Amino acid sequence: MSVNSTYLQMFSTVTESGELRLELKEQETPKPAADQVLVRIEATPINPSDLGVMFGFTDMSAATSTGTALTAPVSDQGMRIMKARIGQELAVGNEGAGTVVATGDSEAAKSLDGKIVAIAGGGMYGQYRCVDASACLPLLEGHTAQDGASSFVNPMTVLGMVETMKMEDHTALVHTAAASNLGQMLNRVCQADGVELVNIVRKEEQATLLKDMGAKYVVNSSADSFMADLTDAIHTTGATLAFDATGGGMLASNILTCMEAAAARTPGAYSIYGSIKHKQVYLYGGLDTSATTLSRGYGMAWGVGGWLLPNFLAKAGMEVAGRLRARVAKELTTSFASNYTNEISLTDALQVETMQQYYAKHTGEKFLVCPQK
Repeated sequence: MSVNSTYLQMFSTVTESGELRLELKEQETPKPAADQVLVRIEATPINPSDLGVMFGFTDMSAATSTGTALTAPVSDQGMRIMKARIGQELAVGNEGAGTVVATGDSEAAKSLDGKIVAIAGGGMYGQYRCVDASACLPLLEGHTAQDGASSFVNPMTVLGMVETMKMEDHTALVHTAAASNLGQMLNRVCQADGVELVNIVRKEEQATLLKDMGAKYVVNSSADSFMADLTDAIHTTGATLAFDATGGGMLASNILTCMEAAAARTPGAYSIYGSIKHKQVYLYGGLDTSATTLSRGYGMAWGVGGWLLPNFLAKAGMEVAGRLRARVAKELTTSFASNYTNEISLTDALQVETMQQYYAKHTGEKFLVCPQK
């Protein structure tokens, strides 16, 4: 296949003068080493984790665009928080998919020639990406790059949540921001695997969406009866593990409170130290950037911590990671199908009007970048 000698790559930089710059730069197309392949990137999603690298702690309401670059002023507080990345050009994009257009000399690399593969390794908001052959997930016959674009972050996170539940001796889950693409995947997996799942949403239309998918337990955090409804659902399912995508505010604390209230319904379970079953909330996102507030009204057997997919995979080991990746490939267009609000080019992503849409992070809305457009 013909390969261009240069390509466009998106970079995010915080300058010493207090400016955030998101821009496209021309790069020399690399030649793959023996165990590497060159992938023509054809589809790559914008995930919340990507927005963190793209914009960091920057108020994007004052952003301006020149067509080839998007810029915004960074506050003094933002500069302090992002001190470690000042002056660094960070290649953007966590995952994507495309066609292998050149390979190294190893058998593993050559076996992927011409195949559509999914990859995760950073720098995906570019027209080409050179990676180790071992980092590629070959898609099954009939699957497109659009099908495989979101095959790592959300699917592996979903399977990692269920695997964490099993590893830590829990039997059911609570999930927030549950109507998101990831939340819908989690519902499909839990239904298929017989795992009880309590979904927390913010709007009634989101509750309807999940119920239409077959979700049994959906509670609305904006309802006056939220705490009572959540306690009932947790009591019915026995959920003692939650994954919170919001991160800030009182939601994690409220979940623990409801877990404790559900446990107290068991006859003879009362103790001044609370229930003995460990209750755990993992913060895996930061949709709410305010401080995380804990009321401490749930005994002594509880925990709040961070959960990150790479850390989980490192702990779980290669065998588990391989098993999960194989399931993703098999169920790519069923359990792990992603729906996209819009498909945009690399240049589109640098326009203020488009940025305001994908930066809003509305539940259920997801943008796909197509670098070859």
